[in-house]
Amino acid sequence: MSDHCCETMTRYASADCDQHDDPFACPDTLISFDARFQEYGLIIHDGGTSASTIDFCPWCGRRLPESQRDRWFDELERLGVDPGEDEIPAAYQNDRWLALPSRD
Repeated sequence: MSDHCCETMTRYASADCDQHDDPFACPDTLISFDARFQEYGLIIHDGGTSASTIDFCPWCGRRLPESQRDRWFDELERLGVDPGEDEIPAAYQNDRWLALPSRD
C-alpha cells in the first residue's frame, strides 16, 4: 500500500464502497489514485472513468509525488512489452515495479 501525504488523503484515496465495485461509479468517491503511476486525480463523475490530475493535496496542501507514467512506459518498452498488445508483467500492474532496480 502506498503512503499518502496525510490521513485524510489516505482515507479518500483508499475508500471502498459497499455499493459500487467501480470507484468511478460511486458518487462518494472523490479521489483516484493509480499506484502504478503514483498519480492522484479528482474523479469527474460524468459516467466515464475520467479524473483530473492534481499536483497538491486538497486537504494538507503538500505537493504530491511526481508522476511515474513516462518511466513506467519506458521500463515496459525496455522489457519489450507493448502495453496495448502484450500482457503486463505482474510487478508492473501496481507500484511494486518502483522498487525494482532501474534499467537506466
